[in-house]
Amino acid sequence: MGDMIAYLSRGGIVMIPLFLCSILGLAIVIEKSFNLRRRKVLIPEIISVIETISSSEDIKMATNICERNSGPFANIILVGLRNKGLPKEEMKEIIIDQGRQEVRTLERGLAVLETIAGIAPLLGLLGTVLGMIKVFTVITTQGTGQASLLAGGISEALITTVSGLVIGIPVLVAYNYFTNRAENFILDIEKYSTHLLQKIHHIQNQ
Repeated sequence: MGDMIAYLSRGGIVMIPLFLCSILGLAIVIEKSFNLRRRKVLIPEIISVIETISSSEDIKMATNICERNSGPFANIILVGLRNKGLPKEEMKEIIIDQGRQEVRTLERGLAVLETIAGIAPLLGLLGTVLGMIKVFTVITTQGTGQASLLAGGISEALITTVSGLVIGIPVLVAYNYFTNRAENFILDIEKYSTHLLQKIHHIQNQ
């Protein structure tokens, strides 16, 4: 462990923001892995009650179930249930507005992942440039005979480049994965919300 820290410390000051990027990226990946699980977002109990709604009593039961749960899906369905007396188009607008607000919860942190995926390789490139500046400074002031100093500058350049790519590539993969997952959940929530609207409209017209 000590050897690894010593090795990375040779990358220079650029390794500090790179290290912070790696910690922040890892924290967001862990959080999204927990919160973007299917059963946590699309709560099976709520899906089941939506599928079986056929009367006003079922609507009351569905409302109670949504009130006992939390999250974007429960909040959107609850808004629809609480405004069941409104015309269908007004209900639809209210659900859409609530959906826009709840999407933020599903996508929270993804913009940060995208930023880290973009800046980590750039920070690595910055470290490369700084390392090469040191190399050329040594050559200018002391000639090419200082092999150890030259090697130190080149090593700093290579370490930061590799570190930037090692951080940026996995974070980019994670960003694309979680973005696609969140978008799929949003589509599923829209589907169940539309289904709920149809069920409520049918009950009101009986």
